[in-house]
Amino acid sequence: MSMSDTTRPPGMMLRMAEARSILEFGSFNLLRKQMQRLPKGDGHPVLVLPGFMASDRSTVPMRQLLTNLGYDTFGWKMGRNVKFNPERDQMMSDHLTRIYTESGRKVSIVGWSLGGVFAREIAKKHPDMVRMVISMGSPITTERKVSTVRRLFDFFNGRELDPAFKKRFEALGEAPPVPTTSIFTKTDGVVAWQGSIQEPGNETENICVPASHIGLGVNPLVMVALADRLTQKEGHWRPFKRSGWRAAFFKGAA
Repeated sequence: MSMSDTTRPPGMMLRMAEARSILEFGSFNLLRKQMQRLPKGDGHPVLVLPGFMASDRSTVPMRQLLTNLGYDTFGWKMGRNVKFNPERDQMMSDHLTRIYTESGRKVSIVGWSLGGVFAREIAKKHPDMVRMVISMGSPITTERKVSTVRRLFDFFNGRELDPAFKKRFEALGEAPPVPTTSIFTKTDGVVAWQGSIQEPGNETENICVPASHIGLGVNPLVMVALADRLTQKEGHWRPFKRSGWRAAFFKGAA
């Protein structure tokens, strides 16, 4: 998606409002039993990637729920998500290949924040192994300024792009050739929501939810969207339906 020159990282008020993620985590625990009634999966593997500076610990609640819903769920097993370099890129490719080979089935990849960027890039490299991609609050744009953690990311990764990634960075806004959903929130206190919008297409969509950035991985409404998207049969992808009660909570990119 092309970004406006006026797009800036979320302001102080939105950053301070990220504290509401504590309430989202509480809601997740409170509604844990009810969420067991979400549509059940078909057992296919789901790889979950954490956000910047986070590890697999941050995705435990989400992975436990997906496991209980019937999916074969995997963490990324690479420690904290800090750097993106050729070595880390190869490690992710090897992990995906291992899951695909051992399961004999295509893998759905769910990525939170920076993890969503990685999820899309892995799918671009290995579309034959990926069933679908779901990103959550991910900066899927070449504009680094959309994120409040840009300077911290640059500190660990450098301001200059690795030559091996330059062309890939210039194409971050392009969706992978598999069904791709971007879940975002207009009250994101870390990534400007405009940077999470992908161009609509036959197999691409954007779903807006009322949430914080830090709470996306434990927000019950996000879990509803995840379960709905993952339960689709392979080769029969359809856009997310916002009819009935969903119309009050789930919006598009407008």
